[in-house]
Amino acid sequence: MQFTRKAFVISMSAAFLALGACGGPSGGGSQVSREEQLRRGVNANPDSVDPHKAQGTWENDIIGDMFIGLFTEDAASKPIPGVAESWTTSEDGLTWTFKLKHTNWSDGVPLTANDFVFSLRRMLNPKTLGAVYASILYPIKNAQAVNSGKMPPEQLGVRAVDDYTLEIQLENPMPYLPALLKHYTAYPVPQHVVEKYGDDWTRPEHIVVNGPYKLVEWRSGDYLRSVKNDAFADAANVCFKQIIYFTQSDHDAMVRRAQAGEIDMNSSFPSGQLAETEQKLPGWPRVSPMMATTYTVTNTTKPPFDDKRVRQAVAMAEDREYITKSILKGRQIPAYNFVPPGMNGYPHPAEFRWKDEPRAQRLKEAVALLQQAGYGPDKPLEFEYLYRASGDNPRIAPVLQANWQDIAPWVHPQIRQVETKDLYKQEQEQDFTIADSGWVVDYNDPYNFLYLMDSRTGPMNYGQYKNPAYDDLLDKALKQTDTAERTKYLEQADQMMLDDTAVIPLLTRVTQDIVNPDITGYVDNIEDIHRSRYMCRKGLKAG
Repeated sequence: MQFTRKAFVISMSAAFLALGACGGPSGGGSQVSREEQLRRGVNANPDSVDPHKAQGTWENDIIGDMFIGLFTEDAASKPIPGVAESWTTSEDGLTWTFKLKHTNWSDGVPLTANDFVFSLRRMLNPKTLGAVYASILYPIKNAQAVNSGKMPPEQLGVRAVDDYTLEIQLENPMPYLPALLKHYTAYPVPQHVVEKYGDDWTRPEHIVVNGPYKLVEWRSGDYLRSVKNDAFADAANVCFKQIIYFTQSDHDAMVRRAQAGEIDMNSSFPSGQLAETEQKLPGWPRVSPMMATTYTVTNTTKPPFDDKRVRQAVAMAEDREYITKSILKGRQIPAYNFVPPGMNGYPHPAEFRWKDEPRAQRLKEAVALLQQAGYGPDKPLEFEYLYRASGDNPRIAPVLQANWQDIAPWVHPQIRQVETKDLYKQEQEQDFTIADSGWVVDYNDPYNFLYLMDSRTGPMNYGQYKNPAYDDLLDKALKQTDTAERTKYLEQADQMMLDDTAVIPLLTRVTQDIVNPDITGYVDNIEDIHRSRYMCRKGLKAG
């Protein structure tokens, strides 16, 4: 999924007055004591809390507290059964049959297999505007054809055998299906509410959920408030009665709020200030490896980056070690691989073949590549690099500009900051030449990264990389039931994509959360997903 640290500053004093010292934000329901609230920062204002229209981590933090799929995650973000009580798989691995638990929506209406059929069809229906992550579900039979409008949604490979039995047919065997089905694209939505209210079904006065918390208030650009859903099947083990999600992205301000006791956790602390944050908030910073890659993406259909030699030249010039160790100083890892290390069954991600060359040598080769492509003093290489206005990106961009200028005096890069969500939209629409981007794992499998460069993926293939041989290797991998053979094809595709410089990996991210040491149940994990239902406060009891 995309990740962001959107720059959206709210008024500190106004927010504090709105929240109050005891009852939290105003709105329906009785007041809740401060101890019974979890106040967490999500760093950006969501465009939607509709699971089928979400686009990033900032929305997932909220939506994942409200909905439960066939599978969900434990505190360490590993897949565990959700609405699915049990399941069987056909001998060829293409048909999964799920027996569902008897659960209800928050309005008391039973949740049935028909809700899942409706939801998966809705997610893949090309008429569902904003469903940019539909391609994640392409492993379902006919999903791509449905999403492209070549087949009606009714031909999607899902059906309700009865009210509590759901069948999903796949295009190819998919042993990691449980990890995929815990993703928000596969969450059920209440058919009876969506059909009644249309796009307004997620308004606080209309929304119906099946998860532990239900949205009751949304002040755009300020905060969202959810309260405990007593109809949730495991409500007895949910600790906090209320969750406040602050959408502010001024990390310095959030650290100050933490110092003042106004928040319990935030999804980031100021970039490059790990030591300072630890001094201000002893025991709060949580830094751990994360399956997320920050990278440069080039539009392979537009000059100058339709030439592989130009893409490779700018890739070789990037000084990853200097950026991570001297600029960011937050334990990020220089990346010469797009698939981050640690993926299940994928111990050796492909790397740029020139990784171990000294940078001086790389710069010489970059000059030669650009000269071969026709650039030089009489034909300067000129391009504009767009970068996200959030997180580390404004600090990285001028360094990259200097890195590219190091190639030769006739290389003239310009840089321009773009609001984060606007840049992602431009990338999805291929309205750019070269830009900053990032990807956080949706499910723990290398395919989740490699599918992004499949020419059939759609808007998530930002650079419009197209290589039939690459697509063919991914297809062969998907058809394999033998794990070793599958990995072999994925590794070949991985190396082919890097040899083509389809993307330019820059660094592997780490989590940079701050969490009050009094909060229990927060578990460091590679996906940086932390559901509120698992957390509590020392001295507070669930129920």
